[in-house]
Amino acid sequence: MMYIYRIMKLVADKQIYKVEEAFADMGSVTAVSGGMISREMLSDADILLVRSVTQVNAALLEGTPVKFVASASIGVDHVDVDFLRENSIGFAHAPGSSADSVAEYVAAALLEICAKSGKAPSETTLGVIGAGNVGGRVFAVARALGMECLLNDPPKKALTGSEVYRPLEEVLERGDVVSLHVPLIESGDGPTYHMVDANFVSRMKQGAALINTSRGRVIDESSFKASRSRLGAVALDVFEKEPAINVETVSVADIATPHIAGYSLDGKLRGTDMIYRSAAAFFFKEARWDADSCDLRLQKREIDLRNSDDPVRDGVKGAYPIMADDEQLRRVYSVPQDELVKFFEGLRADYPKRLEFPHFKLTLSESQKAAAEVLAELRFEVEVTP
Repeated sequence: MMYIYRIMKLVADKQIYKVEEAFADMGSVTAVSGGMISREMLSDADILLVRSVTQVNAALLEGTPVKFVASASIGVDHVDVDFLRENSIGFAHAPGSSADSVAEYVAAALLEICAKSGKAPSETTLGVIGAGNVGGRVFAVARALGMECLLNDPPKKALTGSEVYRPLEEVLERGDVVSLHVPLIESGDGPTYHMVDANFVSRMKQGAALINTSRGRVIDESSFKASRSRLGAVALDVFEKEPAINVETVSVADIATPHIAGYSLDGKLRGTDMIYRSAAAFFFKEARWDADSCDLRLQKREIDLRNSDDPVRDGVKGAYPIMADDEQLRRVYSVPQDELVKFFEGLRADYPKRLEFPHFKLTLSESQKAAAEVLAELRFEVEVTP
């Protein structure tokens, strides 16, 4: 009996970085917009590769031959993992892949917030809610900037009993800035859906700032906006009804960006590498694509800070000018209501290349040694010259 070898078929979100290059050795890759992926498109597919914009559930997969699903994202709230498990469909995602990217975004936001408030980072207490991959990195960044940092993570507190995890009330009462890094949990123990509402804001320190880079639906925008005046600066990278964002919510934020905190090329590359290796392992294939061979790893950019009065802030701004992303989203004010979704998705799809801090070489003077130490802790390459 003759055995006919069938090439595996993959359907992938085309916004997954280098997806066609990475998965070329695994089969035939059809790359499309994540919002276009349908059950009909999967009628002869073996592998489905998505990002957070695609809802993966029975409605999408039932009756298809898909054997493996991977999401190049850190969260899984868009995936019905129970359905996958019950139907013996393999699953992988990329936890931690964008953690450094988000932490650098938060560093940039923190420095803008401190400049706006007139308080130095060393005079600022940061409350981090959610101490997973991202929250842990943010904690390290805040400490590098000289901030006092309070962690709140009830599941980790219950698991470890460690006093490093503080009660939410204490974090809200003492935090000059509160940064959210929680998964979206809609029911059960410890739900985070609409966790931030008017009541939450009322328990925060008067004039405190808020940063959200987790999930948009963690904030009840209607209730939040009603109590917005109690807060200082607000930085939002995610929104409750993405991609149909509320323009009024953008208007009440001091920093508003189109869900790109984790969008560094490094983070995207790590995400692709993680799901590629998981797929190779699932199908007992040799992982031949090497992420380290990408030209991204070879790039280095130089910034001279020797004449800067604030080298830490200028170094971070030079590597990642967060307000440029804010400026792009502010264009939403002139976008017709029926074009909002297209506009928001376009900003994400066409997001410019952004490299993480290790790709930057900063030059400082001997008199800036203290700043040089901070920047080195932020993972920059630093050179101090006479």
